[in-house]
Amino acid sequence: MRKLRTGLVPVRASSLMLGVAASLVAAPIVLPAPVHAADWSVPRGQEVDDFYKVRSGRPLWFQAGQPTAAAHALLSLLTTARADGLDPGRYKVDEIREALKRASNGDQRAVRKADMLLSSRFAAYARDLKAFPTAGLAYADPALRLGPPSPLRLLQMAEKAPSLTQFVADMGWMNPAYASLRRAFISGSFENDRQRELLRINLERARVLPASDRYIIVNVASQRLYMYEGTRLADTMKVVVGQDRAERKTPMMAGYLRYASLNPYWNVPPDLVWDDVGKYVEEFGLGYLKSRGHQVLSDWGDNPSVVDPSTVDWDAVRAGTVQIRVRQLPGPQNFLGKVKYAFTNPFGVYLHDTPKKELLKEQTRLFSGGCIRLEDADRLGRWLFGKTLVAQSDEPDIEVALDKPVPVFVTYMTAEPSGTSITYFDDVYGWDAERLAELGFGGKHVAAR
Repeated sequence: MRKLRTGLVPVRASSLMLGVAASLVAAPIVLPAPVHAADWSVPRGQEVDDFYKVRSGRPLWFQAGQPTAAAHALLSLLTTARADGLDPGRYKVDEIREALKRASNGDQRAVRKADMLLSSRFAAYARDLKAFPTAGLAYADPALRLGPPSPLRLLQMAEKAPSLTQFVADMGWMNPAYASLRRAFISGSFENDRQRELLRINLERARVLPASDRYIIVNVASQRLYMYEGTRLADTMKVVVGQDRAERKTPMMAGYLRYASLNPYWNVPPDLVWDDVGKYVEEFGLGYLKSRGHQVLSDWGDNPSVVDPSTVDWDAVRAGTVQIRVRQLPGPQNFLGKVKYAFTNPFGVYLHDTPKKELLKEQTRLFSGGCIRLEDADRLGRWLFGKTLVAQSDEPDIEVALDKPVPVFVTYMTAEPSGTSITYFDDVYGWDAERLAELGFGGKHVAAR
């Protein structure tokens, strides 16, 4: 694994273990069993009963003794739970309907019972949505494998929403992409069977994304970065991601961004030294190293000595029988530009500035060795830190810590909501094709932008 701070060892492609939701319009498929309720422990004082104690039993889903539009929206979600890969029978919708029928005469006891039943099934459904596998993400911190809000918290969110009906319909406790993809799937808003399957695959990917606080999402498929504040998109920009080569693909992962590094060194991953440096030494001579600010170092320690590059067996480096450490000094040609934003992950991938701005003008931006190059690193810094980051000296690797870590989720959303429609992106890494083949759909091409 690459060491995060120095980038010493190569990125390795992560294998995607994609769960796929059971279709409403296709033959059933086998799904992993959901995590049981006991695996998401609810703290004391956070249950459905506690919500009603705070409200003195006042109903949430009824008004003037009758079920509201929000109650019917919830029934619709539960009835169509198969779109989420869940068994609708688990939520006993017929039992809810019967309870609503008994409450229709305005009997307050029946109303309270039906209201609590709706809340209990709502909490169970929200829990189950978050209780599936990781959709291929590697989690650097277990806290980033996001569980559901507690029943009390979920119901309080619903209660405080400007519109309870809209909160339920938009699945306001989920990432904003999820409800849009789900609606497209259920309504049949796809052109062919392949797009239907892509919606199912991307529903699983959207399911594990965050929906609260501040967070960053990088979509490798669209080569874009998104800055979110809760469910509100604050900003977005283009990025460059890893090439479509096994050792250079940008993996799906989640980690905390804790600091920025100004005037960063770039430690060239040893298995990329030939491709990124050595072949240019062969073409242009040893002077290439000095012209680009590269140093050959003696070892991987914190205090290495500089090695005369003429003593290196460059043929052995090309053959892979010798590995050397090459570091690029800070400066205008540094591959990481003026700043890198490090976030914990097992692949040594980080977000960083780039001197090669011309690559960001390309429609498909697969040019890096696995790290994520930013269209506007300063703009991201202002969003993260609330100010423009400026190095106060020429010292290398000046760390600027964030007051509060910000989660970074790197995903592969090949179907994304765009207004009232869905945009499909090319399967640049072939990860959709692998899953589609398992489902009986051959070929690598998917719908273009």
